[in-house]
Amino acid sequence: MSWLILAAVIVSTVNAIIRKLFDVSSNAWLELQWVLFGVVFLLCSPWTLLSNEHIRIDIVNSMLPKRGRDWIDVFGHVFFLLPLTIVMLITSVPFALRSYGINEQSQNAGGLPQWPAKFLVPIAFFLLFFQGLSELIKRIAIMRGDLADTASGGGHHASAEAEAARLLAAAGLEPAPETKTH
Repeated sequence: MSWLILAAVIVSTVNAIIRKLFDVSSNAWLELQWVLFGVVFLLCSPWTLLSNEHIRIDIVNSMLPKRGRDWIDVFGHVFFLLPLTIVMLITSVPFALRSYGINEQSQNAGGLPQWPAKFLVPIAFFLLFFQGLSELIKRIAIMRGDLADTASGGGHHASAEAEAARLLAAAGLEPAPETKTH
């Protein structure tokens, strides 16, 4: 996905330069920019959940004990994330199939076909559903003590915090962080 971000930046830059220098623009290149953004945004959502980098209300979350945060995760997955993904799948599959069936094209002259971008929605929510289910199973296993939890829930930020705590402990500035293993 990171290569698609680079591609979007290059397409955007080249398009802007050509538009400013030659006063020429292409609807296909403009639409390619938003399709690339959509691919990255939609297909990175399951990965964001996997790496525990999704948005939380940190002020509330940090005041709760670990057990409370775990219950909020379980509740959120069962009553919000999984139902939303199911609704999005039920509604987006016919939407994408209809677009494909009529070979939907851009309304802009020289634009791109629309149906490939519309298939991104059900693909992304399909992947997000299964990642959400996986996270729910892991969270329940952690709460039952069947699975070790990662440092403060995981993700790149948590890894950086754990490494900072380890370095501070090694330097004798703070006590060593607690780690739980099974």
